[in-house]
Amino acid sequence: MSLRSFHIVFIVASILLSLMMAVWGGVNYGTDAGSAWHLATTAGALITAGLLTVYAVKFVRKTRELGLS
Repeated sequence: MSLRSFHIVFIVASILLSLMMAVWGGVNYGTDAGSAWHLATTAGALITAGLLTVYAVKFVRKTRELGLS
């Protein structure tokens, strides 16, 4: 596995982890014990997943440009 492939796998795993955190925070916010911290966790995780997605797309485009595909 090349360094590029490993990097892409690691980014995808990070995106999935962020989405799981967002789901966890959203589910906990919807319960009786939910607090503003759960909502903040959900928002932060969604923002992180979005930024990681943008980074992944730019990384793939740049490595293709450089001929590292």
